[in-house]
Amino acid sequence: MAIAQAPLNLDPRYATDAASERVNRLLYERLVEFDASSKAVPALASWQQLSPLHYQFTLKHQSAFHDGQLLTAHDVKATYASFLTLPDAPHRAEFEHIARIAVVSNQVLHFYLKQPDPHFIEKLIIGILPATGIAQDHDFAHAPIGSGPLKFVRWQSALTLARVADGQQIILTEVKDPTVRVLKLLRAEVDVLQGDLPPELVGYLKSKPDITVKSHVGSNFSYLGLNMQDPVLKQLKVRQALAHAIDRQAIVRQVMVDQTRLAEAILPPEHYAGNRQLAPYAYRPLYAKQLLREAGIQLPLKLVYKTSTDAQRVRFATILQAQMAPAGIDLEIRSLDWGTFFEEIKQGQFQVYGLTWVGIKTPEIYAKAFASNATPPHGFNRGRYSDVTLDQLLVKESWPAVTQRIHQQLPYIPLWYEGQFAAYRAPVRDYAAQSDGNWDGLATIQLLK
Repeated sequence: MAIAQAPLNLDPRYATDAASERVNRLLYERLVEFDASSKAVPALASWQQLSPLHYQFTLKHQSAFHDGQLLTAHDVKATYASFLTLPDAPHRAEFEHIARIAVVSNQVLHFYLKQPDPHFIEKLIIGILPATGIAQDHDFAHAPIGSGPLKFVRWQSALTLARVADGQQIILTEVKDPTVRVLKLLRAEVDVLQGDLPPELVGYLKSKPDITVKSHVGSNFSYLGLNMQDPVLKQLKVRQALAHAIDRQAIVRQVMVDQTRLAEAILPPEHYAGNRQLAPYAYRPLYAKQLLREAGIQLPLKLVYKTSTDAQRVRFATILQAQMAPAGIDLEIRSLDWGTFFEEIKQGQFQVYGLTWVGIKTPEIYAKAFASNATPPHGFNRGRYSDVTLDQLLVKESWPAVTQRIHQQLPYIPLWYEGQFAAYRAPVRDYAAQSDGNWDGLATIQLLK
């Protein structure tokens, strides 16, 4: 499988980039999963809530780590307890309200909380690590030991995994250029591509008789991130001008893959916490220019937009640059290699950037991304947004009001939910694209003999 970006970290306690998250889903087992409506369901364990502060978990089946050790409740405890000693772990804040974890037997353990948390179950999606490896400070980031359907083999120029069930090797090769990825598929140098191609190349693949292309409506949320500490961007009228300076509909129609749709919030409308009432920001460049003047901005407004070197992302950037020009916005594009780009975003070193939230299932993302106390490393509020009104709404968990407030204040500029697709050669079967772009199909993919 050729991928646009290689994973950065295969320790599930640290991974935040999409490729790492997708690989970790295959390497590790989790206590809970999510159904089609994004409700938590048992995965590795079932649970009972014995009180608002007390949960009992029972492992549903006997699992073994890829090094042969049995997975027990002790490993579950060690995984979640380790967050207390990892000050730089991006998910740490989600588990700080755990008072203690008690192991009853190899199959049963109890979580005790310091305060009630109605979303506690939904947070338990961290891959379970072996307690022995945690105690020995094993390098899970580069040599993972999990109990999932795929196991780690080697990571040199490519990441090689093996399916536990039958030994089938899965090789993930980073190929940044989308045209080269397509050529490798056509030349049978790779078997599968998924996502990260412009629509012209997807259409080209559809014309090839020995290539199958499957599409699926997407749920991953693309957006423009804004630095709310910037003296210009902290002004609401400037942010509104940015929203009105982008012709999202034209971009979706002309340069996005099938089944891409406009987005107004992180979670799509069909999600149980979705909001269908959010009015889209229409493309109005002259009105955007008026808003900038009302904000006292001397035109043109010069902004620096950071993105990765991926060809499609650079293409988006150049389109945004052209669309914003009539609104009096001079967008300077800086494209960086993925690792450097993502690190600068996490450190808050940006004015404007483009990214996508991948695989988000729970409305707690709004607190993680926008609560005043959720700045890195305590959360994902990379733009350092602070709004007392939103903080109060987040505490109440009034999701229609939360999403309406975010939509009105624009700490980010919503773009779209990108359609998903998978393209594969004729020998491949049993592979399909998923709405969040995950690679779970690698656990069952088959090659015809």
